[in-house]
Amino acid sequence: MPHIALPEGFPGIAGLMAYRPLTAKPLNELAQALLQSPNSLSPAERELIATYVSSQNDCFYCQTIHGAVAAHHLGGNQQLVDAVKQDFLATDLSDKMKALLAIAGKVQLGGRYVTAEDIEQARLADATDQEIHDTVLIAAAFCMYNRYVDGLATWAPQQMAIYQERAKNIAEKGYGQFPNQYSANKPSDEPK
Repeated sequence: MPHIALPEGFPGIAGLMAYRPLTAKPLNELAQALLQSPNSLSPAERELIATYVSSQNDCFYCQTIHGAVAAHHLGGNQQLVDAVKQDFLATDLSDKMKALLAIAGKVQLGGRYVTAEDIEQARLADATDQEIHDTVLIAAAFCMYNRYVDGLATWAPQQMAIYQERAKNIAEKGYGQFPNQYSANKPSDEPK
């Protein structure tokens, strides 16, 4: 049960965004910029970073929805998503993605855990400064999103089909669609 009264029928962060559209807009804009804007890292790779960090934070909702979005971008390859959460080093991901996921894992522990050696490993695997920057920012942002979702004890459905349906919509239309959707369901931004 959520710690505050949230609109019914909205799982995870969607309930929080429906509750407070004013903060939903910048949070969705950040997610759109980090995960779907033009970038040398594919949307699937960036969603994998978000999924991995969310799994390390044990945020069921975020790791499941972003894992489903990553799988959608990967042609339905949920096995790869699950393998990344378990042991990304044992996957057939590129050395660059493994180095970036290692950095993301360090950020999840705390920003100061990232070392010059971690950055050098990523550079040796052909990661650009922008890719390193974006990895750190995705990891940091998802620590915030995860704590937002779990800190208010939002509802997280257990049926994978719900996440897959939402993932298709996100992958095809992006994160920017949601502030308008939530605003339409709530006439004002005043808390209940």
